[in-house]
Amino acid sequence: MEWQIGNVTIPNQVVVAPMAGVTNSAFRVICKHFGAGYVVCEMISDHGIMYHNKRTMKMMKVDPTEHPMGIQIFGGDKDTLVQAAEYVDQHTQADVIDINMGCPVNKVVNTDAGAKWLLDPEKVFEMVSAVTAAVEKPVTVKMRIGWDSDHVYAVENARAAERGGAAALAMHGRTRKQMYSGHADWDVLKEVADALTIPFMGNGDVKTPQDAKRMLDEVGADAVMIGRAVLGNPWMLKRTVHYLESGELLPEATPEQKITLAKDHLHALIELKGEYVGVREFRGLAPYYLKGISHSARTKVALMDATEEDEMDKLMDDLIAKLADR
Repeated sequence: MEWQIGNVTIPNQVVVAPMAGVTNSAFRVICKHFGAGYVVCEMISDHGIMYHNKRTMKMMKVDPTEHPMGIQIFGGDKDTLVQAAEYVDQHTQADVIDINMGCPVNKVVNTDAGAKWLLDPEKVFEMVSAVTAAVEKPVTVKMRIGWDSDHVYAVENARAAERGGAAALAMHGRTRKQMYSGHADWDVLKEVADALTIPFMGNGDVKTPQDAKRMLDEVGADAVMIGRAVLGNPWMLKRTVHYLESGELLPEATPEQKITLAKDHLHALIELKGEYVGVREFRGLAPYYLKGISHSARTKVALMDATEEDEMDKLMDDLIAKLADR
């Protein structure tokens, strides 16, 4: 089912969450291939954009096949955040500008950015309204339900973002204190969905296509944002899109399919970032692809020590051969 972020049409209700160190262009293209309606890049520092940091500039590369997509920015100062948003608006191929108000890690929170905003709905309004006034592209916000269980200002913060001109809002059902532990509170997400008139993307504990349908039906979200469940498993996207459209569950990926895609992801990372960086970044992603695959324990360990593309390729080819001989 189509929906809108401002003037941008999103072809279905399945969205890939921005994930630091993961949702670069290489992975976003894979997610698009598997049916994601909308993807968002990993968060980018406003200061990195302002100072034209070389690595930051590369992070904003957009492949023609990944539209519609958003670039997510973060920062704790209104002036620098606006300048970063203006750069994304005028100098990138992004369709949407997303503001991070949910990142829970200390190095972000300690700069008054990310989840720190959750303590002050007025700051949410001030920052969002300043950004929306400065750019042409639609602006969205991603946040958490609150700082901790004593400071859950989910509805107030969501309404402040809407009042500030946000074209859509995504919310993760955990507090900053929870990080990624415990359970996402879908009851609070439902309160937010009921309170907003702009499109709402529900996020947190969506692990299966059935979970995605419940997020839409029970929470009342306009779209479902999937994060960690997609790591090493972009088939989750294809299965979810198909399930939402037909009610039919497609089979899970085979071990051979997972390993083959892992190789494709490795090659895409190297093309994007070069062999030295691509190989090292892939080390952190390989265990997700190999999870649950028999005979893969030694391959996982060997991949952690590999330093070259050919070496990684051979390790994964050998594993496919072992599986074929079972």
